[in-house]
Amino acid sequence: MKSNVGKVDQTIRYIIAIVLIVLAAILQNAWLWLLIPAVILGVTASISWCGIYKIFGVNTCKFDKKK
Repeated sequence: MKSNVGKVDQTIRYIIAIVLIVLAAILQNAWLWLLIPAVILGVTASISWCGIYKIFGVNTCKFDKKK
């Protein structure tokens, strides 16, 4: 798997995941609906790969193109 999630995108995903986890702790009646996306965002950020990005051909990684 080639990485398709860049550092800025990764940081944003981690921040949103943390916010969703905090909201899940506060809003006890909606905890499942908040934890599922938080886990998905955390996993995709940690492995630097997103399936939705792959489907749509999006790549936020910056690669050095050496010839």
